[in-house]
Amino acid sequence: MAEAIKEAQYGEDRGDVPVGAVAVYNGEIIARGHNRKEADHDPTAHAEIDVIRKAARELGKWRLNDVTLYVTMEPCPMCAGAILQARIGTVVFGAWDVKWGAFGSKTDLLKEGAFNHTPKILGGICEKECAELTENFFRRRRKETL
Repeated sequence: MAEAIKEAQYGEDRGDVPVGAVAVYNGEIIARGHNRKEADHDPTAHAEIDVIRKAARELGKWRLNDVTLYVTMEPCPMCAGAILQARIGTVVFGAWDVKWGAFGSKTDLLKEGAFNHTPKILGGICEKECAELTENFFRRRRKETL
């Protein structure tokens, strides 16, 4: 999770909401990324999407069953859908997202039997540190607009 947090900070330094992610395969980081919505002017440029694409290219396959995705915030519905489509084996996330979270907070795309693949989910890992990233980011943004 420490590496995902570094990615989140990297993204924040470039003006994006601080969400970072890394993909781990056989104990090694094979892909890393951060939100790039502002930088790319792309609403789909979330950290998870970036990392899934990079991991698939790195492994030369789209089925990522043996990959663990670490992300600083609970995935939104779009990213949760990409995680399901990629057959990610495990998702470890930091902060719960009560506004957009799709793995239990706002909605739960993993309801029993909803899809043919269900990744293992571990939420709330380094939760305080991950939550502070986005809370502080938006607190500063609100002050800038006053």
